[in-house]
Order: sequence, then C-alpha cells, then structure tokens
Amino acid sequence: MRGGRTVIVALLLLPLAGACLLGGMALRPSTSDSAAARWIPVGVTAATLGLALALLPGTSAPGGGRVIAARHETDLSWIPAIGARFHVGVDGVSLPLVVLTALLTLLCTVLTTRSLPAPGRPAAFNGLVLLLEVGLLGTFVALDLVLFFVAFEVVLAPMYFLIAVWGGGQRARHAAVKFILYTLLGSVFVAVGILSVYAATGTFDVVALSERGGAGIAHGTQVLAFAALFVGFAVKSPLWPLHTWLPDAHTEAPTVGSVLLAGVLLKMGTYGLIRVALPVLPEGARALAPALGGLAVAGIVVGSLCCLVQTDAKRLIAYSSVGHMGFVLLGIATLTPTGVNAALLGNVAHGLITGLLFFLIGGVKERYGTADLRVLGSGLAERLPRLGALFVLASVASLGLPGLAGFWGEALSLLASLRPAPALSRELFAVLLAVAAVGTAITTAYFLRLLKALVLGPDVRTGDRRVGAAPDVRAVELAAWVPLVVLTVVVGLYPRLVLGLTDAPVRALLEVFSR
Repeated sequence: MRGGRTVIVALLLLPLAGACLLGGMALRPSTSDSAAARWIPVGVTAATLGLALALLPGTSAPGGGRVIAARHETDLSWIPAIGARFHVGVDGVSLPLVVLTALLTLLCTVLTTRSLPAPGRPAAFNGLVLLLEVGLLGTFVALDLVLFFVAFEVVLAPMYFLIAVWGGGQRARHAAVKFILYTLLGSVFVAVGILSVYAATGTFDVVALSERGGAGIAHGTQVLAFAALFVGFAVKSPLWPLHTWLPDAHTEAPTVGSVLLAGVLLKMGTYGLIRVALPVLPEGARALAPALGGLAVAGIVVGSLCCLVQTDAKRLIAYSSVGHMGFVLLGIATLTPTGVNAALLGNVAHGLITGLLFFLIGGVKERYGTADLRVLGSGLAERLPRLGALFVLASVASLGLPGLAGFWGEALSLLASLRPAPALSRELFAVLLAVAAVGTAITTAYFLRLLKALVLGPDVRTGDRRVGAAPDVRAVELAAWVPLVVLTVVVGLYPRLVLGLTDAPVRALLEVFSR
C-alpha cells in the first residue's frame, strides 16, 4: 500500500507542479508563447492519466465491513487545531470520475497544441487548466470535509479566468462574474452543512462519519444540514432551478472551458451528495428524497423544453445538461443501489458524450465564427462529412440510443424509480417516473431538431448568408475526439466497465438506509 499512497499523492502533485511551472513561464515573454508551453501540459496530463489508471487494481474489491473501503489511502496530520487531516483515497465511487477528469484534461491539452482562442498565451491558459485539474482530482479523492471543501473551491478561480479572458468580450466577463457569484453562494451553503456536521460530531473525517451513519446527529440537524449541502451541491451541478448561470457560462467559454465544465465540474455536486450527504446524513436524505425527486423531474422537463427553443447550439447543449443531471439526481433520490449506480454511470456517460458535443460544436464555431443555428444553416454533413458524422453519433448518444453510453444511466434511473427505498412512496416515484419519461421524449425531439437544423438537412441559404468552405476534421481534433467516441460505444455496449467498479462500494455506502 505504500506504493499506492505514493501514487495518489503524485496524482495531485504532478498537475500542481505543472501549473506552477507554466505560471512561471507565463511571466516571461520568451516562454509564455513557446512550443514548450503547449507540449509540457500534454506530458503532464498524460502522466496524470497514467497514475489514475494505476489506481484501478483492487478498487472495486469488497470493503471488509468498511462503509468506504478506500484504497491507496494517505492520512496525514494537516490542521491539528481543528482536527482536519490530509486524508485522501479512492474507491469505486470516486475512481471513475478521477479517470474521467484525467482523460478529459489530457484531451483538452492535446487540442490546445494547435488550437487556442484569443488572446493566445498558452502558458497562462494551460497553467489554469492544470490548476483546475488539481481542484477536480482533489475533490474526488478527499476523505476529509475540510480538504473536500478546499478542493471544491480551488476550481473557481481558474474557471473564472478561462471564461473571462479566453471567452472574449464583455458578455464573457459578465458570464464569468455570474458563474463565480452563483458558485460562491453555493459554497456558503456547503460550508454551513459541513460545519453543522462538525458541531454535532466533532470530526471532519468522511470515513468515520459514514461509519456512524448519522449517529449522534439529531434528526432536525440532519434535515437542515442535508438541505444546506443539497443547495450548495445543486448550484455546482447545476440542478433546476439553480442552473441559470450555466447557459451563459457555456455560451461564452472557450471550447476547453466548456468541455471541462460540462464533462467534470458539473459532477462535483452530485458526487458530493453521494459521497458526503447520503451516508453522513441518512435521516435528512430520507426526509428530503421526495423533494429531490420532484426537483429532478422538473429539471428534466424544463431543461428539455428550453432546448426546443434555442437558436445557439452551445446554449442548447448547455440546457441539455440540466436535463441529464436531472436523471442523475432522480437516481440518487431513490436511495437504492440501482439508483445511485445509475447516477454514477450517468455522470460518466454525460462527461464523455457532452464533452464530445462541446468539442464538436467548438470545431464548428472555430471554422465559421458562430454557433448560431440561424447563421450556420443546415447541410453540415454535406460540407464536412466526417465532422457531421461525429455530430450525429454524439447527438444520438446524448438522446439515449440503446447501445451507446447515454442509455444506461437514464434507463437505470427510471428502473430504480419503480422500486425506491422502502421508506419512500412508490406511488410518488411512479408519477415521477412517468414525468421523466415524457422528458426523454422531449430530449429525442430537440436533438432531432438540432440534427435537422445543423447536420442532416440540405445545404441551403440562410437569410442572405451561406457559410463558406472549411476544412473537415484535422488530425489533432481526431486525437482529441476519437477516445471519447470509442468510450461512448464501449461503455454503451459494456456498462459493467463502470458498474463493476461502483456496485460493491455503493451497496456498502447505502447499508445505512437498511439499519
């Protein structure tokens, strides 16, 4: 296990060292725009992905009676005055998101070797991307609530600057300010929930708190603390109705920012619910699960209806995330192993598919200078056949076509709604299932509308402007996009690739609801 401890510490230190190196390069004119500033991040993120994959062996093994059977643990004294520790580790709940984070960050740095938005400055841009990766990985491996909160907050500054500086224009700065204000407000609620737990138990250790299963925390405190954590996590996810910062942020962010925002940042909130809120505050979860289910299906329907009226493709994909994350929340709200496994699989599938969609629409915007469907017109498949084919595959994966990754998370969430936890109303969740099923139909409608408006229709004139000739998929784009295509198909055909990691840890985590 000593080797495992070294690996997980290196997983955090390697991108942090890379971010510091690139930060120093950004301060020197001779290196801020050099080839090294573009290729060093590729090496760093490739090594980080290798370390993440090295954590896989044994991660899905039974816990031997432990609620969180973390592997490769490191537990060191950090802030003795308050009992906070540098406690990190991975299990089957966290490792899929660790690997997803490392993969998407690598693909983003590969793309930026040839494609970087104005004002350029690759050292500064890639330094922020690596710092963002540190915060994301730290969130998923943290087993101390103070460390979890610190990592949870680290992502805010780099994402703010990625949107404000490389999004370009006054609207991007406005979107960045809206992002930071919303997420900081959410952080206040997360802090309140964490402090409430600490006041009742005297510890920040997630493993110890999960083993207690709420023992020593009064029912009222559990409900209020769970509500505070949920609001904070809902802002980050974001879940309806706290989602309004998301479309602006996605519309104005550079492609890399949108990919990481949709692919990983949105998972931090639902991961926090599963890792912290459910096992630590089970009575609060039981009391508020019906409300969570209601908000989930409202998000599915509202997000889908918003997609039907969008004229900007990036904004449409952003609103689709609200609906997809609604299915994730619905799975969590059932408080069952099937539902929580569905949520974790849905998180991974959404990261792969929506990350690919933002890569693709970023490629379209780079070629034509806009993502406005009214300007682009249809016929993308005629003009750029390979890009059009990839867009079709990503779209049908996102609408949940069987055989592709997007199908399983949503299908299993609906299945779990048929049999929620015994303490919950089957009748209520049957109604929620029916409403969510309507949302799936609307999802199909808006993606078919998108494909007709952009890809599969005839190449016709839109107003007085026809988009001109542009190159089809470039080699560097294939390098960044093909791994997501392959994994979308592989996970769709073999969901056990994810569920084999998550199932045993999830069942151990949810045993508290059978006590």
